[in-house]
Amino acid sequence: MSSIKARSYDSVPQTQVAYLGLGVMGYPMAGHLAASGHQVTVYNRTFEKAEAWAREFGGKAARTPKDAVQGANVVFCCVGNDDDLRSVVLGENGALAGMAPGSIFVDHTTASAEVARELYEVARQQGIGFVDAPVSGGQAGAINGALTVMCGGDQAHFETVKPLINACAQAVTLLGETGAGQLCKMVNQICIAGLVQGLSEGIAFGQAAKLDMKQVLAVISKGAAQSWQMENRGSTMVDDKFDFGFAVDWMRKDLGLVLDEAKRNGARVPVTALVDQFYADVQHMGGNRWDTSSLIKRLQNK
Repeated sequence: MSSIKARSYDSVPQTQVAYLGLGVMGYPMAGHLAASGHQVTVYNRTFEKAEAWAREFGGKAARTPKDAVQGANVVFCCVGNDDDLRSVVLGENGALAGMAPGSIFVDHTTASAEVARELYEVARQQGIGFVDAPVSGGQAGAINGALTVMCGGDQAHFETVKPLINACAQAVTLLGETGAGQLCKMVNQICIAGLVQGLSEGIAFGQAAKLDMKQVLAVISKGAAQSWQMENRGSTMVDDKFDFGFAVDWMRKDLGLVLDEAKRNGARVPVTALVDQFYADVQHMGGNRWDTSSLIKRLQNK
């Protein structure tokens, strides 16, 4: 069974592309590119996973990033962090060693704005475009082709890659110059952190008050308290289910990026810093791979 949800795709001329990184996001995102008619070559640190993807979607698997990008007009990437990103982009076997002038690198990794600017400049010197394009919507959004994509970079490069990104997105927006996409993703994570903590406290309070919390959520979700988190995670939090979605380890990585950037730009993010420590508590409880809505567990175990 395909790991992506069937959907209709915009008519876009067939393009030779590469995809680097086949994690829970990259695997289905690359699948949507193949399903929309593009010629896709993939690379993954574990070659067997790249081979499995190629069998499922009919593309090709490469053993190095350099090999994967040969002949590609656009190269997509979704890996873990800044260091992972540098490892697949730079070096003798990195993507930039194999990309041709005039091609464009699109980075879907949630990384720092600093690494986006660094790699943009390296790519520019080789005549290669670079667009930072972190995503929101989680694994379900990637599978369903319903991600929100926040981009930073040159307008011309953005306009070239936007039709391709649309294969796995419901919204694709250029926010500004290089790094703006990553900064927008940081705003996204700040807002989510506060929302999840507020929802956790509300549910824990209601449970302590012996309320039927599913009934309560059904009522208040029709009013000003409504949020995506409430609609999609409220009932699973009540049911004590946290084995899906965006993991605590990933959220702490993202909030670390936020806190580092806040030190640079002088922004005050006291709630974000506090919730980051609450997520550390969840990690100490063994919840590293629990969904981020598991914040409620630390309230129920006090």
